[in-house]
Amino acid sequence: MSKRDFYEVLGVNRDADDKTIKSAYRKLAMANHPDRNPDDDAAAERFREASEAYEVLKDSQKRAAYDQLGHAAFEQSAGGGGAGFGGFGGGFSDIFEQMFSEFSGGQSRGGQSRHGADLRYDLDIDLDEAFLGCTKDIVADISATCELCSGSGAEKGSQPVTCSGCGGRGKVRAQQGFFTVERTCPSCQGAGETISDPCRSCRGQGRVEKSENLSVNIPAGVDSGTRIRLSGKGEAGLRGAPAGDLYIFVNVRTHSIFEREGSHLFLRVPVPMSTAALGGSIEVPTLAGRMARLQIEKGTQTGRKFRMRGKGMPALRGSGQGDQIVEIQVETPTNLTKKQAELLTEFEQAGDASPQTTSFLNRVKKLWS
Repeated sequence: MSKRDFYEVLGVNRDADDKTIKSAYRKLAMANHPDRNPDDDAAAERFREASEAYEVLKDSQKRAAYDQLGHAAFEQSAGGGGAGFGGFGGGFSDIFEQMFSEFSGGQSRGGQSRHGADLRYDLDIDLDEAFLGCTKDIVADISATCELCSGSGAEKGSQPVTCSGCGGRGKVRAQQGFFTVERTCPSCQGAGETISDPCRSCRGQGRVEKSENLSVNIPAGVDSGTRIRLSGKGEAGLRGAPAGDLYIFVNVRTHSIFEREGSHLFLRVPVPMSTAALGGSIEVPTLAGRMARLQIEKGTQTGRKFRMRGKGMPALRGSGQGDQIVEIQVETPTNLTKKQAELLTEFEQAGDASPQTTSFLNRVKKLWS
């Protein structure tokens, strides 16, 4: 099956600017993220397509190559009949990746990225905490800068030396057909330096594994799938390079009373038969921790919904608050006393006060007449 056009995937014109492309991708990623669409293969495929398209179109050089050659710019040549530049051995995508290997701060294929990797932490919170916002203390297992060598990777008293293979650049140049390409230096793995006496604590990596206590501020209104970024709290970079980021993925637990749909809250409330028949007010719980009064109209039936405006979830970004939808469940009395049973019998004998029952019986009579 052929790939869809990347511009079509994101729903933008071919002359769209970077801001428009980024905005289109974010909308698609939010709507189709696997955390928001578990067990939805179609959403997962849309998310994958959008991510692949954005990875190319957000980079000016990769986008230029795509505009000129389409998907063929990034396909491997297979044997003698691939879609790359045949005769150069690795296909155009290999050459392209080697030429522009600094994409997102990385190194060329086969090399080693000095920038620390981003890390993920899954955090479960209660719906009450999502409503009010909170601060959560977590313990994250990360690789941190080695204190013994201060991230240099060299034993105390010694220093890394400039790599003789690349002259400190971390890359070496090679001629490949008509192109001059850069590859990661095999002597220093892109670091630009070599260590003759590695640190005994980190073994020359400049980082060690450790657990770190962190406080995470959870804003009011978060929902499952919300991602919170802690800049520089990811994996430490190799030999003093910048650290990655730590991404906190929030999951809101199921509540025992409330159900959530976006910014709205739903709950079912039992109401005595007498209140439903005569009308009156009832007290309804809210996530704010207070009871709210709700007026019930006389003759209310089971399943009737009442909207309590502004009692739902707060907006995560911006102002405003959702609504709380209350579904009524009329409660049939049980364990009646003798007096109560007599009163109900008298009520029944006094006349028909159940229009739905009467209407149903009339339809049944019509059916059989």
